[in-house]
Amino acid sequence: MNQSARGRVLFVCDRPQADPAVASVAAELGYDVLRVRSADEALEYIAPPGFALILAGYTGKVDDFAASLKRLRAAFPPVPLVAVGLPRQRDFKVEPLYEAGALSVLEEPISVPILRAKARFYLDAYATAAERTRAEAALEETRARLESTIAAAEVGVWSWQVGTDRVVADRRMAALFGLGPEDAEGAPVASYFAAVHPDDRAGAEACLAEAMAAGRPYEATYRVRGPEGDWRWLLSRGRIESSRGDRILRGAVIDITMQKQAAERLQASEERYRTLFDSIDDGVCVIEMLYDEAGEPCDYRFLEVNPAFLAHTGLENAVGRTVRSMVPAHESHWFETYGRVATTGEPIRFVDEAAGLGRWYNVYAARVGPAGSRKVVVLFTDITERRLTELELRRLADDLAEQDRRKTEFLATLAHELRNPLAPIRSGLQLMRRAKGDPAALARVQDIMDRQLDHLVHLVDDLLDVARITRGQIELKPEWLELDAMVRAAVDTSTPLIESSRHSLDLRLPAEPLHLYADPIRLTQVISNLLNNAAKYTPRGGAILVAAERDGDQAVIVVSDNGIGIPAESLESVFRMFTQVPHPTQRGQGGLGIGLSLVRSLVALHGGTITAASPGIDAGSVFTLRLPLAGMDRPALPEARVAAADEPGALRLLVVDDNRDAAETLSALLGIMGHTAPMAADGHQALRMIASLRPQVVFLDIGMPGMSGYDVAEAVRADPALDGVRLVALTGWGGEADRARSSAAGFDAHLTKPATVAAIEAVLARLASPA
Repeated sequence: MNQSARGRVLFVCDRPQADPAVASVAAELGYDVLRVRSADEALEYIAPPGFALILAGYTGKVDDFAASLKRLRAAFPPVPLVAVGLPRQRDFKVEPLYEAGALSVLEEPISVPILRAKARFYLDAYATAAERTRAEAALEETRARLESTIAAAEVGVWSWQVGTDRVVADRRMAALFGLGPEDAEGAPVASYFAAVHPDDRAGAEACLAEAMAAGRPYEATYRVRGPEGDWRWLLSRGRIESSRGDRILRGAVIDITMQKQAAERLQASEERYRTLFDSIDDGVCVIEMLYDEAGEPCDYRFLEVNPAFLAHTGLENAVGRTVRSMVPAHESHWFETYGRVATTGEPIRFVDEAAGLGRWYNVYAARVGPAGSRKVVVLFTDITERRLTELELRRLADDLAEQDRRKTEFLATLAHELRNPLAPIRSGLQLMRRAKGDPAALARVQDIMDRQLDHLVHLVDDLLDVARITRGQIELKPEWLELDAMVRAAVDTSTPLIESSRHSLDLRLPAEPLHLYADPIRLTQVISNLLNNAAKYTPRGGAILVAAERDGDQAVIVVSDNGIGIPAESLESVFRMFTQVPHPTQRGQGGLGIGLSLVRSLVALHGGTITAASPGIDAGSVFTLRLPLAGMDRPALPEARVAAADEPGALRLLVVDDNRDAAETLSALLGIMGHTAPMAADGHQALRMIASLRPQVVFLDIGMPGMSGYDVAEAVRADPALDGVRLVALTGWGGEADRARSSAAGFDAHLTKPATVAAIEAVLARLASPA
């Protein structure tokens, strides 16, 4: 088929340089491209031969582009219309373009494979439709000609005298079989069968013999050689009559060649349509709309479906059945949408959920047939997985935004919480400089500074614990302990805060001893944290209850108060990181919002659970902690041993730290404790002073520039003359991995900054002991 018969591709584009993909794909598919710059210019080509496909390039303004698409759709209603060149990043929706008449939308840059696939589909569909139209027109013409021929008696008429084997025919009959006029007067029937196509002769003769034997009408279709050497299709019919004792078969023969050829072309077109219909990956179905007594669409029946229909819907044996009989919960808006398409004839593209099928679909629907037709063709794709992915991505984006917001709030809160203890420490230092002669004032200031420093260290410790739990670096140190002793230790830790707020504390411990195998420091931290929260969030003079009891094979510890309470919707969120539940009337109590998150993590590491309950705002809160009790098959608890540490006498010490203020402070503290403690500012100076002074204990900073504390320790341990020197690591890192590394480097002890006086005294007592 030549290109003019197939049609051309119209490319509407106002850009100086058109996308080469269009010309490349059109040339590959064998179509010419006519390029115009506007819809107005395109209207000049409405006259035949017309177009097989229209590609409309994006103009840069979506409203103008949609208007242009509407004009093209109105001017070329049967031609497929594709919008191309839309920007990937855009601030408008593409639905108006589909409503304007576009069957598909391609983004820029145009993908050659996608354009090729789309173009081949629409061009083949257009060519198939055109071919089918032409075949139907040819068939109709053939039928008209046959009717005219019969009306004018332009048929071959014949009669066969069976007894004498003479076929008397008219001239047209003889001409159809290639016989001369003289043969028309009485040639034997074999002369006529001799002209029949060899493949059809046996069948034609058998039909004649059967009709003669049974006395039935004769009918046969076969090919004969025409005057120009081509094979012509003939339809021969006859009836048996009796005349003067002889049987005569009278009939007529009709040339049905054109009708046969038209039917073959129609069949070929139908086969092409069916092949295309069945090979599409998208689901395709033709439906018939059904209406209720009021004329409203209420259901539809499946008339035809392609093989992909089942994969996209899961509906088996759908042809001939209604959708409501297969999916009773199918939503009514589907009937309304398809009913509107059937009524108006306007195609529609949309994305919607079929909840009854549990799927999301991208749908294109158009009416089949003229106005009044109730048939609609539906082309659809199951996009459930993509839709769920989009929803999940949207949820993740919301979660990230929420996490970013909480992180920002946390950093602001952290800055505020760190400044709170720093302010009184700085003020206390200034006061100490001015009130040197007032011991009472100095003592009061020192108490304040101690409390604020403890608070600051507590904040840092909580942050480090959170970081270690997040990285899975928390290592519990479980031991045998009694529940009541652990609860009392936690109460003792929180008593100053409880008493300063004038709260009453009701402590209820079990009568029987309950044994746990747990980390006493971490569990004391958990219960103390709950008590501190109860004290902070209960108005002055409140009541706090701590109760412990057995519940089967679990220990249950309850911490309750009559404080500000927790809203029901926030009971679970209080355990999230960096979360603080606000009170509608009371000012916040400060803090980083990590305490309860840390509590839950530590409890989970012990195999326990913690829950929060509250009747509501200003109705108090209840935190219930459950921990597994030690089994009866556990070995007996070891007897407690109390080791008394000898207080060391005056020692020769050395403080090594590149931070001068830190070194001077520690040196002065050691001096007040009765020891000699000179200072070194770097690793090289430390090695010289160790060699000359031979200190008993060296407090050595790890993170010094140039020569680190590890380097100094390595040099000391490599010198046999310095075997008696004990090394104490001073660092801000206090994890198990950090302690293991310092031990491997040759340190005898590990202190985390800022080190307390008790920790320093304990280390000196251990390292100075002869043992």
